[in-house]
Amino acid sequence: MIAELNERSREILRLVVEAYVETGEPVGSRTLSRQISKSLSPATIRNVMADLEDAGLLFAPHTSAGRLPTDAGLRLFVDGILEVGNLSEAERKNLEQRCAGSAQSVEQLLQEATATLSGLTGFASMVLAPKTESPLKHIEFVALSPGRTLVVLVTENGIVENRILSTPPGLPPSSLVIATNYLSARLVGRTLKEAHEEIRAELESHRAQLDELTQKVVESGLATWSGGPGDNSDGTLIIRGQAKLLEDVTALGDLERIRALFAALETKGEMLKLLSLADVAQGVQIFIGADNTLFNIAGCSMIVGPYRNERNHIVGAIGVIGPTRMNYARIIPMVDYTAKLIGDMIR
Repeated sequence: MIAELNERSREILRLVVEAYVETGEPVGSRTLSRQISKSLSPATIRNVMADLEDAGLLFAPHTSAGRLPTDAGLRLFVDGILEVGNLSEAERKNLEQRCAGSAQSVEQLLQEATATLSGLTGFASMVLAPKTESPLKHIEFVALSPGRTLVVLVTENGIVENRILSTPPGLPPSSLVIATNYLSARLVGRTLKEAHEEIRAELESHRAQLDELTQKVVESGLATWSGGPGDNSDGTLIIRGQAKLLEDVTALGDLERIRALFAALETKGEMLKLLSLADVAQGVQIFIGADNTLFNIAGCSMIVGPYRNERNHIVGAIGVIGPTRMNYARIIPMVDYTAKLIGDMIR
């Protein structure tokens, strides 16, 4: 659609969006006439704004002459008009130092990168941690309460995952010790995927010298890791800075929409779906308002970038959620650089 707009229309759309990003307020023709690069009368600008409104790119929030961009207008601006800048050397070093300072494990790196990105942008930030593809270094079953057991997985690249399993009632502590020893002997130094079929076949052929209750614990763990209830194969979601989304809220209706977004973030399912779209992306992806029902309700946008492992495979993604009037030109390169920084560090 950008090709259908002439230079004058593009310039006016750009100025309306930039004013919206800076102030959040509608902008009128008189204001634009003082900013536009070519000398245009307010009447001419009003005509162009009316055409952009007819095209669904601008709208009038009330009866005044001011206009705001629609989600479609923002999308067109981001895709065809926006000039993305580069991070300054100081911003690059700031990100590098904050992330490198806590890189004792991949999990700590991701925690710090997410907190740093939230702090620098002033918005909520989230990261989809890598799927567990690295060989395991340690596995342990820990009783929590009757019927609930914690499984601790530590991979060779430093990722720690904690998963809760439902276990048979009356399970003795010795069964958890046996399950830990059994799986440690077969999993340590290998990936879950590599060892899964062998363990499954051994259990089914009764070669495993396990009592019935212990075998149920092992099978429950395998079901969880391979796509059963509680599966975590899409990765772990870390979110920081949700409260920042409330700082710009004034109307009660806006507050309710943000609360709805918080509820969706807590379920994590929708966010995992969005972040997982980075698996097929070549670079930073931008979701604006109506692009996704989750953000359309809350009036938010998300910028997300994938990061890669040592085999150049996409294993996760990091992103920022904020109002649709976020500064895209500044935040897009910040997300992109942070994603590349994480990839370099986990390699």
